[in-house]
Amino acid sequence: MSYNPNMDEPTFPGFLKNWRLRRRLSQLELSLQSGMSQRHISFLETGRSNPSRFAIVQLAEALQMPAAEVDAMLLSAGFAAKSSRNGWNGSIQRAVEASVDHVLKGHEPFPAVSIDRIWNLLKANEAAQRFFALAGARGDSNLLREILAAGPLRERIVNWQETARALLRLLELEITRRPHDREAHALFAELRSFDGVDELLSHPSSGVSAPVMTIRFRIEETELELFSLIATIGMSADATLDDLRIETLLPANDVTRDWFQSRFLQ
Repeated sequence: MSYNPNMDEPTFPGFLKNWRLRRRLSQLELSLQSGMSQRHISFLETGRSNPSRFAIVQLAEALQMPAAEVDAMLLSAGFAAKSSRNGWNGSIQRAVEASVDHVLKGHEPFPAVSIDRIWNLLKANEAAQRFFALAGARGDSNLLREILAAGPLRERIVNWQETARALLRLLELEITRRPHDREAHALFAELRSFDGVDELLSHPSSGVSAPVMTIRFRIEETELELFSLIATIGMSADATLDDLRIETLLPANDVTRDWFQSRFLQ
């Protein structure tokens, strides 16, 4: 996979063909799934015909594209993004924010954060703020930078190499899901420039993966072991909602559970 944050803006014909090939569909198969003629799809891919907004939405549904990629394809054809036209009404926005706050608060005394698709921090519960401050976090707004960059937090992660590989793999999967995400491409290139990170990618782990990947921190002579659950909003047709993640860190053993409860339980 090539990561190039300076990639050219995709044209609509190239955008459509790229997504059809990603789904391994022939023009005939796409025509059957989208309800459009094969001839029209051929003309769209060669640029002989210009798409209507309705046609783009039809094709995007047939190709099962993420909301942000639908927006990008609309923009490539000169239309406004679908998400910006729909937007959130006030009641939906308040309901989503209240639900996020409820999950974060309810997860105390264990850390929980709200992030976007590339781990930019949006919100954090009190346990997360106190724990990461205690672990030596620098306060970077992006959790991937925070964990992968050299510093006190990275030094306190006992299995940093294993953790870094797993996080980079998740970012790679996100780029695969949204190949035209310039911000994600740029972040991946930045992370690779950090000390020791590119070497990790060049020499993958040869060990057998555990059923659940845990992060092990050494804090105050105690080794804490946590694993994460990541939740998203299901069936979202809006890029902003599709971007939202809630990550909750959970204790993987009794020592870790007792440590958090003794310090952060109010």
